[in-house]
Amino acid sequence: MRPDHPAPELDIDQILADPGVRIVVCCGSGGVGKTTTAAALALRAAERHGRRTVVLTIDPARRLAQSLGLNELDNTPRQVKGIDVETSGGELHAMMLDMKRTFDDVVLAHTDPAKAAEIFANPFYQAMSSTFAGTQEYMAMEKLGQLHARGEWDLIVVDTPPSRSALDFLDAPARLSRFLDGRMLRLLLAPARSGGRSMFSLVTASFGMFSRVVQKVLGAQLLTDLSGFVAALDSMFGGFRQRAEQTYRVLQARETAFLLVAVPEPDAVREAAYFAGRLGQERMPLAGLVLNRVHRPAVERPTAAESLAAAERLVELGGHEATVETLLAHAALTQQAARERRVARVFTDAFPAVPTVAVTAQPADVHDVDGLRTIGAAISRR
Repeated sequence: MRPDHPAPELDIDQILADPGVRIVVCCGSGGVGKTTTAAALALRAAERHGRRTVVLTIDPARRLAQSLGLNELDNTPRQVKGIDVETSGGELHAMMLDMKRTFDDVVLAHTDPAKAAEIFANPFYQAMSSTFAGTQEYMAMEKLGQLHARGEWDLIVVDTPPSRSALDFLDAPARLSRFLDGRMLRLLLAPARSGGRSMFSLVTASFGMFSRVVQKVLGAQLLTDLSGFVAALDSMFGGFRQRAEQTYRVLQARETAFLLVAVPEPDAVREAAYFAGRLGQERMPLAGLVLNRVHRPAVERPTAAESLAAAERLVELGGHEATVETLLAHAALTQQAARERRVARVFTDAFPAVPTVAVTAQPADVHDVDGLRTIGAAISRR
């Protein structure tokens, strides 16, 4: 964001008002304001642009429900009442991903009741559906695919999972496919595909040795549970991959707009730059960067150096203490703003064509709809 080579200005309202844009994905590292940004954009789309909007959050802190005036959020969209949509005719709905409920719904939709009951009772399924690495990200993709397929929303705004890496959201389907296609799972599946005979009678002596090693490491019961889980889900494996591929194609289409969300800190900006590169490789539409919590001095002059020099002179002359403190505070804020601009250039220098908007740091956290409106107006610069 250099004065001589500024990044293009991000026009959020143009994105939110475009009927061809049906999905907005807010992504970035944890703690950068993705949830608040997603909620603010969804609210603005409903109130200002008359769109029937649903915001899907994966934030377990439940801050979104509080800010929207809802007692709770769950796996079903809930309409947000009391917002200003009389003129626009829009609607706002909100939901929070329940990854186990979503996984259960997938099982129920693609198996018969008896098979579903068998899967639900399996200890390995119970663990995987709640805590398995990557399940949350995959189920976020699954839920997005479900919402898109229903066709009842003008706009779906996604607050991606608070993962250590923002790339987890895109990588989860591929990781799950690799898991389902893994050699060990194919070996475990062999008994189910051979009439239920013991795996030890189906393979060579070398695999018998391998199985005994696995049994020793995992334990006989866990190995039995895992084998039963794989067998029960055998008919669903293709469906997992097919739906993931379909959703992936939707994310590559022009109806989707990715918004990177970051703060002017090295780790967050580095993550945003890495994600932007990955989106380019995957040919996914990157709409722009929202740089949150940016600090700006109220006036450009005096500079930090001038403020420090003036404060030093006042101290020598026995000047007013409050004036000295004001000059020092202005110098500190000016220096912070300069540091943040240098950090932001890591992204803008690497991706000079990506539109960017800087959102000034707010004096307090967002706790209600008015706060979300303020954020939405700040992002849109209107």
